[in-house]
Amino acid sequence: MSALDEVLSRARGLLDRREEEDCGTVTVKDFCRYAAALNDVDYIRRARAREKAGEPVEAPALFLAATMSWEDGPSEEELRPDGLAVRESPCTQGLPVRQVHGGQSVRVSRAPVAGTRVTASRAVTSAERKHGRSGDFVLLGLSTRFTSADGNELTTVDETIVVLGAVPAVEKEETAA
Repeated sequence: MSALDEVLSRARGLLDRREEEDCGTVTVKDFCRYAAALNDVDYIRRARAREKAGEPVEAPALFLAATMSWEDGPSEEELRPDGLAVRESPCTQGLPVRQVHGGQSVRVSRAPVAGTRVTASRAVTSAERKHGRSGDFVLLGLSTRFTSADGNELTTVDETIVVLGAVPAVEKEETAA
């Protein structure tokens, strides 16, 4: 069985099985760190003023969609050869494959407010083998649904991951030269 066949088999075995993760309680500090990464000083100023006044502070629009992990990032040794964390590489662990993100759609239903406990529920929604000019690949569809403690949907992210076979040794040598 090829590595791509194994990815496809693993993905099909996980179709529509949701994996939940408690993301914890989001804070104004979390929101402001995200805004700082975007250099959105106006958001930071407004958020801190609302916090000081005792008013609710909503997250920036794409805060949940842009957060790749709720844990400390992996060390460099824990990254896959393509630079992604194992957690962000569904169905590929231990396989000689590469992957790229093929697109993403985000639906923001309601921005979380500081103090909201957030849960992420992620599932593989599709798995399909394809063939293109550069060879075979697998398209994985993923859906992550973020909800508040009361079960209300906050944000849903649907994305496509393209899984490619490992770069042949000859091609690696040519690109290194």
